[in-house]
Order: sequence, then structure tokens, then C-alpha cells
Amino acid sequence: MSISEERKTALIKEFAINATDTGSPEVQVAVLSERIKNLTEHLKGHKKDNHSRRGLLVMVGKRRRLLDYLKDADNVRYDKLIGSLGLRR
Repeated sequence: MSISEERKTALIKEFAINATDTGSPEVQVAVLSERIKNLTEHLKGHKKDNHSRRGLLVMVGKRRRLLDYLKDADNVRYDKLIGSLGLRR
């Protein structure tokens, strides 16, 4: 359900603004999106896992808030991010 350390490092390198960046909204949204994707796959096989379902909803809400912040701060970066991650909206 969580992501591997190698995958997380690859996402950070791909979406980081500079070499030491790990906390920008782009990186956070990319890591959250990967975790959401993995948890969604888990829930397809475990339909009654309500504790994980709640965790999924918390992650989706956090990603939504980060995307709203990024849209208000810099619309160009927002458009680029949702395009590269394939998110709707």
C-alpha cells in the first residue's frame, strides 16, 4: 500500500524544482498520487477494508488542498503538474 523507497526517490527527482527539493507542492502531490493509486488497487481486492478506505479519503483531501494552494499560488505550475500526473479538473 505504501510506495517503495526507490519509487519515492524517482518521483522526487522527477518533480523537484531544485536538487534539494523534497517538500514543494509538486513533489507532495506526486507522492500522494502514487500512494492513492496503490491504495485504490488494494481496495479493489479488499472491499471491506474500511480503515484503509478512510486513509484513502484523507489522502485525497490532502492532495486536493495542495492542488488548490498551487492553483492559487502559480497557475502555470498547477497546469503542468495535473497534465504530467494525468489528473482531472
